[in-house]
Amino acid sequence: MAGLAMGYPMTEARGGSNPDTSTLYDINGLAKDAPGWLDRTMEFIGEYGIILGLAVLMLFAWWSLRRRQDAPAAVAALLWAPLAAGIALLVNIPIRGFVKRPRPFLDHTGLEVLVKGKTDYSFVSDHATLTMAIGVALFVANRKYGLIGIGLAFLEGFCRVYMGVHYPTDVIGGLALGTAVALLLAPLAMMLLTPLTRAVARTRAAWLVRSDRPLAPPLAAAEAPVAGTADAERGVPRHRDNDLAA
Repeated sequence: MAGLAMGYPMTEARGGSNPDTSTLYDINGLAKDAPGWLDRTMEFIGEYGIILGLAVLMLFAWWSLRRRQDAPAAVAALLWAPLAAGIALLVNIPIRGFVKRPRPFLDHTGLEVLVKGKTDYSFVSDHATLTMAIGVALFVANRKYGLIGIGLAFLEGFCRVYMGVHYPTDVIGGLALGTAVALLLAPLAMMLLTPLTRAVARTRAAWLVRSDRPLAPPLAAAEAPVAGTADAERGVPRHRDNDLAA
């Protein structure tokens, strides 16, 4: 009866025995009951907001990573993020053409579609692919910023289902594709990008990859002054004899 009350048959409301479709209706059903301003907000976040948020996050990460002792390598890892996203989207083109899965609102009635005019194939989600590739590549560069980016990618996936333009498995496929591209190609990307950023660090554009005020490296446990000694009172660190071996 609940399905009939919402305006579509029970089989459509729950997706029958298909958990992919039933989850789609469950999540998209939230949009039916939400006020208009919330749906418009979710539409903006799902289409543009999270991508803009990731761009801002990468800007903060760049500003921070420039101050690390290994700044050129860190910035090289950061450069990999947008490149990974672009490669993942290119990989998705033949996948979409092979699977040829229609958008969910073309095969199922009663969905609250927040974005009109989507006529391309549904599997896999470009938005989920792009955002997860950036998030995972950011994690390679810096765990803190990477975890935030990955969290935004999961939020993007939820938004795409909420908006009625993707099945949950479209999103899962996109998250998996973005992760695979960002991780599997990261070693090769670092081999190519790190020499580039190190070369830039020796030019007048060095500020792009290295700050003039780097952060002081933390003292290693073997270098910290021992409590109760004269060095500790004077704040003089102990030095290891095997630094080169390490």
